[in-house]
Amino acid sequence: MSPALRRRVLRDSLTVGATTGAYGVSFGALSAVSGLSVAQTCALSLLLFSGGSQFALVGILGSGGSPAAAVTTSTLLAARNGLYAVRLAPLLRLTGWRRLLGAHIVLDESTAMALAQPRPDAARFAFRVTGVAVFLLWNLMTLLGALGADALGDPRQYGLDAAGPAAFIGLVAPRLRGRDPWLVAGAAAVLAAGVAPFVPAGVPVLVAAGVALAVGLRR
Repeated sequence: MSPALRRRVLRDSLTVGATTGAYGVSFGALSAVSGLSVAQTCALSLLLFSGGSQFALVGILGSGGSPAAAVTTSTLLAARNGLYAVRLAPLLRLTGWRRLLGAHIVLDESTAMALAQPRPDAARFAFRVTGVAVFLLWNLMTLLGALGADALGDPRQYGLDAAGPAAFIGLVAPRLRGRDPWLVAGAAAVLAAGVAPFVPAGVPVLVAAGVALAVGLRR
């Protein structure tokens, strides 16, 4: 990997990590408002570390849902990371304890950054830097959000709920070259939006992923 490519990947990875990680303050505040303690909130970010799953879990608990429903929905949403892992495994080539650590930072952002690179070594570097940057900042901001929940108020009023999705779209959009990828992406978005009012949180993401999976299997 050339020094110029390394600098570019480092810059982009840290930018994505900072943008996404900052959204952790929203989770911390929402979790605290939903009734979880600061310790429970931080444990979710440290151990579960899957933003969508974390939001789904505390959202269901905060609205009076059962713990079983919260865990089930959170698990369904986290299943998408397994699909990412299948794609990343031959690229990252992690073994032993490195595979365990790598699995913990398989995220939307780290996956997108890795797959956007022109070389395998750059992909591995982007995956590590993005994953670690998001992990560190997400956990720090989770703590700050939980401690300052009362002062922060509704995190959505600051637009933080759009930071993560916006960063992910910015990473994925350049890879949609040609008509077919755009058609698949459009169909997935329309279907996910259509089922969103009728299914638990997290399921629309799996429905959207199912569209791409179905097209891939058909081919």
